[in-house]
Amino acid sequence: MAWTYLFIAGLFEIGWAIGLKYTEGYTKLVPTVLTIGAMIASVITLGWALKEIPIGTGYAVWTGIGTVGTAILGIILFAEPATAIRLACIGLIVVGIIGLKMVG
Repeated sequence: MAWTYLFIAGLFEIGWAIGLKYTEGYTKLVPTVLTIGAMIASVITLGWALKEIPIGTGYAVWTGIGTVGTAILGIILFAEPATAIRLACIGLIVVGIIGLKMVG
C-alpha cells in the first residue's frame, strides 16, 4: 500500500506544479485553492508512504514522478520543447524511478 500512496503523492505533486502556472502568481482564487490543496495532499500521502519506504527512496521517487509528469504536461499543455535530449533526460529519470522501486 505504501507504493500506492507514493504514486498518488507523485500525482498530487504533478497537480500542484502544473497548478502553479494557472494561479498566475496566486491572483486566481480557484486555481490557487486547488494548487494549495494538491500541495497538502501530496505531502500527506508522501508521509503515509514513508511509514514503510526508506526516506531516500521515497523522496527520490516522489520528486521523480513529479518531475517527469510535470515535464510531459509542460510539453502537452504549454508547448514546451520536446527535443530529443529533453525526452532522453526524462527517460533517464524514469529509469531511475524504476531502479529505486526495484531495490526499495
